[in-house]
Amino acid sequence: MSTPEAASEPLIRLTGVSRRYEVGGGTVTALADVDLSIGAGEFVVVLGPSGSGKTTLLNLVGALDVPSDGTIEIAGRAITGAGHPDLFRFRRETVSFVFQSFNLFPTLTALENVQFAIDVTRRRDHVRAAEILDRVGLGDRLGHFPGQLSGGEQQRVAIARALATGNPVLLADEPTGELDFRTGVQILELLHEQTHAGTTVLIVTHNREIARVADRVIELSSGHVVADGLPPGGQVPIAELHW
Repeated sequence: MSTPEAASEPLIRLTGVSRRYEVGGGTVTALADVDLSIGAGEFVVVLGPSGSGKTTLLNLVGALDVPSDGTIEIAGRAITGAGHPDLFRFRRETVSFVFQSFNLFPTLTALENVQFAIDVTRRRDHVRAAEILDRVGLGDRLGHFPGQLSGGEQQRVAIARALATGNPVLLADEPTGELDFRTGVQILELLHEQTHAGTTVLIVTHNREIARVADRVIELSSGHVVADGLPPGGQVPIAELHW
């Protein structure tokens, strides 16, 4: 959970951020004049219907996309307008992703996929890769390739890969979408544990039940922030979730 110190020193700051796309001869506004400050160690859930701008927000924070207007600062670094070498270093050292499409390397085993992420961040610890896969329930799947795993198992490999990097910002797009309830709760507990070490976790989901355990809920509609605060009814322990 965020602390007063974290709140006074935002790890993530978006100022006047908009993102527009040219589609079919017209302009679509995915995000419109968004201002956000998120502190270190916050567990944040971003809600909104399809097309509300959730994934666009995640991609902008992770420097996978660039804003049409406004500025973005992460960990004291202005990423807006940064060159490719700086952005590569930023992604390697600052952010970890859990993509909806998993993005696993098909020719690498589960263990090798996780170890690759650790190697890229230059944190060479092979024991940690196996340990984290065991924590997401895949200790008996270390030598399996993605094609030999179910969709839920692939998602857990993707989550283990993100956890293994130890980066200060973890971005997750529907991280429990392919998981059964029991495994989903286990993953949420693992993600929430990261905040105790100061990691900021930003989850995009359509599942309002998950938002009940967040430190903070940001709701988007048509590219605008329409709500930002505690979960309605207050935060509850993960053990009280059901969906």
